[in-house]
Formats: sequence, C-alpha cells, structure tokens
Amino acid sequence: MKTFTRFAATIATSITLAGAAWAQEDPIKIALIHGLSGSSFEAFSKQAQTGFELGLEYATKGTNEVKGRPIEVIIKDTQFKPDVARAVLAEAYGDDEVLLAVGATSSGVTQAMLPIAEEYEKILIVEPAVADSLTGPDSNRYVFKTSRNSSMDMQAQALALQPDENLYVATLAEDYAFGRDGITAFKAALDGSGATVVTEEYVPQGTADFTAATERMFNALKDKEGRKVILVYIAGGGDAPGKIKALDPDRYGIEISMGGHILPVLPTYKRFPGLEGAVYYYYEAYDNDVNKWLVDTHQERFDGPPDFFTAGGMAAALAVVKALETAESYETEDLITAMEGMSWDTPKGEMTFRPEDHQALQSMVHFKIRVDDDVAWAIPDLVRIIEADEMDIPIGRDNSQ
Repeated sequence: MKTFTRFAATIATSITLAGAAWAQEDPIKIALIHGLSGSSFEAFSKQAQTGFELGLEYATKGTNEVKGRPIEVIIKDTQFKPDVARAVLAEAYGDDEVLLAVGATSSGVTQAMLPIAEEYEKILIVEPAVADSLTGPDSNRYVFKTSRNSSMDMQAQALALQPDENLYVATLAEDYAFGRDGITAFKAALDGSGATVVTEEYVPQGTADFTAATERMFNALKDKEGRKVILVYIAGGGDAPGKIKALDPDRYGIEISMGGHILPVLPTYKRFPGLEGAVYYYYEAYDNDVNKWLVDTHQERFDGPPDFFTAGGMAAALAVVKALETAESYETEDLITAMEGMSWDTPKGEMTFRPEDHQALQSMVHFKIRVDDDVAWAIPDLVRIIEADEMDIPIGRDNSQ
C-alpha cells in the first residue's frame, strides 16, 4: 500500500511539473492591429510593423522570448474602418486571448478601439496614431501611448518658429481628430508669445485642391506687418505645400512651415530649402546605442535607413518587453502597475509613460532643410533635440483620480 502511495505521489508530482513546464512554454500573444489595406496610410502601418518586429528582436537579444516564453505576434487589418477595428480588437482579446494589443495607424480609427480595451480590461498600446484625445477624457486606464501626440508636434513646431509679437500664422489641417487636435495644441503653444493665429482652415481627408483655402489664408495674412507664415499640418497626400507654393505666397511675403515627414515624401521638401520645423524622428538625429543598432540593421536588411514610423514601432516593442520583464505577473493590473511611470530606452533616447494619462513623454527634432543633389530626398539637418521637459504637454485623462 505504501509503495502504491509513493508511486501515485510520484506520478502526481511528475504531472504537476510537466504541466508547469508546459505553461511556461505557452506563447505570450500580442496583437498588432494596423490598417494594411484601404488607405495611403498603409505605408505608415508597414513601417510600424517592421519596427515592432525589430524591437522585439533587439529587446530579447534575438531569442523572441521573455522569461522562457516565446512571443507570438498576431497581425490584424483594420482596413482603416472604425467598425472593423473594433471587431478585430475584440476578436484578438476574446478569441485569440492576446495579453495586450498594439495599434492603430489612424487617430480616428484608434479612437473607436479605446472602449474595447476597457470592455475586456486588457491593455492597448497606441502606436503610431497621434491625436491628444487618445489619452484624453474619453480614454481609459487600459490605454498607454508610445507615439508622440499632437501637442508634442505643435509645441515643437512653435519652438522651431521662435514666435513673438511679430508673427502671424494661418493654419491648414485635415478635418478630423489628428488635424483639429494639432491646431488646438499649436494655438496653446503660442499662448503668451505675442504671436497671432489669424485664421484656421480645415479640409476633408483626401483633399487634392487647396486653392480656395489658400486664397482665404492669403487674404487673412497679406496685409499684416511682420512675419507671415502658413502652417501646414496634413498627414496624408495631396501635396498641400507644393500647391500653396504654386499660388505664389512670396508675392505677399508669406512663408510656408510644416513638420517633417516619412522618407518617401521628403523629396518634395527640396522645393523648400532652409525651411525649419519639427519632426518626431530622423535617423541621423539621434546618437545612442538603440538607434545605431536600428539604423545599421535596417540598412543591412532593407538596403535603406529606417523611417520615423519604424522607430515608433520599435519603441512600442521595447516598451512591451520592458513591461513583461518587470511586471510581477501578466495579470492586467500588474502590467499597469509596471507600466505607469516606466522609463525605457528607444531609438529616440529615453521615453517615460506619464502615470496620470499614460502618454509617453519624449523628445522631438528641430530641423532645417538642406538640399544635396547627391541625396534623393531633402535632408532635415539637426538644429537641436527638443527635450521632453521643454514642452508643457497637457495631461489628458487623469487615471490617478
């Protein structure tokens, strides 16, 4: 009888150990949810995906494992439709049982995903969508954001313009969350500088004819005494800066200002030598070990440098791995505890999740366009790094309350 008992106990112990080993090897499932069809923004999504995959490789030293468990990335396409985005995120949380999700590309689409994270009580890391509202009052405690926000874009842009009482600005943006949040942030950044926003123009996404909006901006600026600037804040195509330039703003002494863009768009900046602005990332601007690895690896594998959404995707992956390594468990509450206030290294240097609203605080690049006939694109030479603590980024939703 004693022999049988010892035998049974041995079997039970073996089953328990085998079960524990099996559980250890279960993959950590992460959903990468982006628009991969149906929009010109597909390029942004593909860059972010490449950066995310490279980030996992860098952070895990090529093992693609954390604490002995492999990472499985499940990719889903939002088709740039809010209803589809909600459905695929719910599918990822519910059916695929992912630990957390990362996405999406369009701010408007991402806005529709926020309630799903709260419904399933699982983390959503926003990358690369930009709008401030994604961590605003309509957001929730399950949302973290590694991408920069509109306030960072516009405060950095305002610093690059060096505003004073002699500056008059007309703004042109797309009529959705990205555009309106951006211009609201730009006006807030100018507050107290003496500069004046004389008019705001909003156009539908996909607009190709900017003539009427440009003429209204010309009329609002042309008689002002001082520096006159049209600020363009448009993420999509349509070549608004080029079409404004074709209408000859120089006859009124009007300048064009804009932020940087992805590498395929930068050849069009050759029309604006000397233009100064701000951008999230340019591969030559940052001197650190993470960025050096990203630039060298991307050049070797893809025969070209990384773009700024590539750097963003990598930053998100590095945040995920840091959270997985430091959380007490993979329960959502323990992950939130680990991530609130968490700092980690990225191609842009250190980022920190602000505890109050989970926005990642980060630096920006002040650039000046240089044209080199031997380089296919206009070069956004580094003027200086605008550090995170130089920008007064408003707190969105206060998760501590």
